[in-house]
Amino acid sequence: MTELRFPRRAALLGGAALAYHGGAAEAQDTPRRGGTVTVQVATDPRFLMPALRGNFSITNLAAKVVEPLVDLDSEGQPQGRLATSWEGTPDGLAITFRLRDGVKWHDGRPFTSADVQFSAMEMWRRVQNYGTIVFRNLVAVDTPDPLTAIFRFSKPMPLRLMLYAGTELSYVAPRHLYEGTDFLANPVNMAPIGTGPFRFVNYTAGQHVIVERNPDYWDAGKPYLDRIITRFIADPAAAAAAVESGAVDMSIFSSLPRTDLVRLGREARFRVSQKGNEANSIGNTLCFNHRKPELQDVRVRRAFAHAIDVNFYVRSFLLGLGRRGLGLQPSFSAFYFPDLTDYPFDPRRAEALLDEAGFRRGQGGIRLTLRMTSTNGDDAVRFATFVQQSLARIGVRLSITTYDSAGYLANVMRDWNFDLTGETIGFRNDPQISTTVFLRSGQPRGVPWSNQWGWESAPMDALIDGAAEAVDPDRRRALYRELGEMVMQELPMWLAIEQVYTSVTAVKLRNDHNNPRWTGSHWSDLWIAA
Repeated sequence: MTELRFPRRAALLGGAALAYHGGAAEAQDTPRRGGTVTVQVATDPRFLMPALRGNFSITNLAAKVVEPLVDLDSEGQPQGRLATSWEGTPDGLAITFRLRDGVKWHDGRPFTSADVQFSAMEMWRRVQNYGTIVFRNLVAVDTPDPLTAIFRFSKPMPLRLMLYAGTELSYVAPRHLYEGTDFLANPVNMAPIGTGPFRFVNYTAGQHVIVERNPDYWDAGKPYLDRIITRFIADPAAAAAAVESGAVDMSIFSSLPRTDLVRLGREARFRVSQKGNEANSIGNTLCFNHRKPELQDVRVRRAFAHAIDVNFYVRSFLLGLGRRGLGLQPSFSAFYFPDLTDYPFDPRRAEALLDEAGFRRGQGGIRLTLRMTSTNGDDAVRFATFVQQSLARIGVRLSITTYDSAGYLANVMRDWNFDLTGETIGFRNDPQISTTVFLRSGQPRGVPWSNQWGWESAPMDALIDGAAEAVDPDRRRALYRELGEMVMQELPMWLAIEQVYTSVTAVKLRNDHNNPRWTGSHWSDLWIAA
């Protein structure tokens, strides 16, 4: 059974057509060395160490400097980076990685299995937001020699899960710079030292990150580029102008307005495509603070789902570059099940459910007054506003408070200062690597992008844990189907919309977007045509 089935077309989710001018980029030209590529993103994550935080924005910046054990190849299959081979035992209790010889940290120290052991046991398992779930059964990493790391688990870890988890969660940090320190306060987090094709040069908050060629990179002759500059341009109009003027060569993570994506896709000097983002599916969700008495009633949560016309939002605001979500997995996942219970747009049913729950219209027709907390990104604010307008029609008065990334994490993930939030979640190749962390109870307070909603369900926890430990792929799929139906029945959170990121790329670039998680990969083979 195949656990991933990435679509291999330019516009993955239908809707508005994206022209794809790909001939030049896909030609087998001789790579050319030198030059600088400037990239635009909307958000400054203010953190640059992926061994401690799993996040698309962080890996986009840091994966050129810090490397994982494995990545994905052009077909979406695991490919070695710091690891060269791997094997698991039949019982799933041990996985052995053979490591690449001759690799050096950017400060000249040798990379060894001791770095892998330290990163796995002290960072991924204890601190990393998704790793705390994926690696919770990791009990030891043996290092019989400098180039061998044997991961040992108290419960089975499917090899395929470990490899796909590794593409996002196995970034290795230098033990000699972190051991004995406060990891999250370590200055290396903002000036990373890694083993990757590029070395860190400069980070200026709110402005840019600059990296330059590592002349001692283990993959001889690479990288081809001299430098990558990633600019933070939050204003969509300014970002579009920078692309059109040539001030930036690439815009990623759907950072431009949809109208500009469609318009620029008609110009021969750009490629506008979802290709290379297939593993970077995202979802617009409606999350509930289950500590609030009015939100503990599942009828209220179901009413909200019925009140929001998702299909209208996708057509009108996303220009078709998305689709209605179902369960918590994207439609191209092997763990997507189209027959799960759903909540079609039905305002009358929504009002009836609120009546049944005891929230009848009062003075001014108001049933409930709630607060929605959102990041200040264009997509997040647009979705929050649509939710506000939709709920107003069924008598729910919703105020919206927006924060930058740091303020959002503090208010939602640390202080639980919200009623509703429009969390944007990412799907990282397997449910256990990404979406189940939003459902599993027991997350430490403040761990970003995890279950900070106050949701607790022993049956759901048991399904999550059972699926994570199921070595047989058919058994895993059956458990995830059962979990998906439970999610849709209980609605601890609601995946309203599924999207895949869209990139705008100047046609002079070569070898771009050549694997399903390219924006978060190494870019060592990226080059610029004359």
